Amino acid sequence: MTKPIAFTGSRLDRADNLRADPEAIAGMMNWRARLLKLDGLMPEIGDAGELVWGTLADAAEDAELVFLGLDDGKPCFAAVPAQGDASPRMANPNLWAIMATLSADDLAIYGGARSITDWHARHRFCSACGSDTSIAKGGWQRNCGSCQTQHFPRTDPVTIMLVEHDAKLLLGRGLGWPERAYSALAGFVEPGESIEEAVAREVLEETGVVAGNVEYIASQPWPFPSQLMMGCYSTAEAPEITLDTTELADARWFTREEVRAAMNGDAGAPINTPPRQAIAHHLLNWWLNKDPQ
Repeated sequence: MTKPIAFTGSRLDRADNLRADPEAIAGMMNWRARLLKLDGLMPEIGDAGELVWGTLADAAEDAELVFLGLDDGKPCFAAVPAQGDASPRMANPNLWAIMATLSADDLAIYGGARSITDWHARHRFCSACGSDTSIAKGGWQRNCGSCQTQHFPRTDPVTIMLVEHDAKLLLGRGLGWPERAYSALAGFVEPGESIEEAVAREVLEETGVVAGNVEYIASQPWPFPSQLMMGCYSTAEAPEITLDTTELADARWFTREEVRAAMNGDAGAPINTPPRQAIAHHLLNWWLNKDPQ
């Protein structure tokens, strides 16, 4: 991977040693503290296309504040919005257009802030007893005052995988996607399952293709709402496809030349590939630059 993967590489020091100290957190809520300005979960953008920071005075008096970390010693916070948003990223094209303008560093900060504040907005009640929960550990925990259950930010593991057979790559088009939009297959890791097992199961379920020899390539935090995309590569035993139409609209094998043309944006390419912010884009670049099998 020659370029940083989107949503990674934040410059903030998470300062976990300070999170568990309420006095330290309270002491940082002063004139030096910065507040990431959000409209709900949407980022406010400055004239130069950057994230906008304010002071804690910009937050509502009753706002729950999450400590994001330290930026060159300055405490950084974000306010929990009234509502969360568990919809997929394609449901908000305006947000996607905004994120395409952010620098890699700003995108990493925004992705982390979006994930954690969205989790708080959607977990105000205890899953054990239904009582109200309150923010704790600088925003990296919620506690139930009734049954004392502790709740922690959720991250869902997802495998996203390239499958190769006879120098061709298996790509799929999701339900409701544009006609020429294809990407790597992906699916959630289930309880009691390894990454390798999840790759094999998802590929088999969605396309009927038997995949093995799984290799880990790279990962990406994906804040829609809060997933960890684990990029993998595998090889298939045979090319025959049996499509699960409840999961995919289509799946096909593509040659290296076809994938390269799509990644180059050639008008004659048979497909459109994922945007550069998606780990699938990086995986396809990796495949194009690896030695052919």
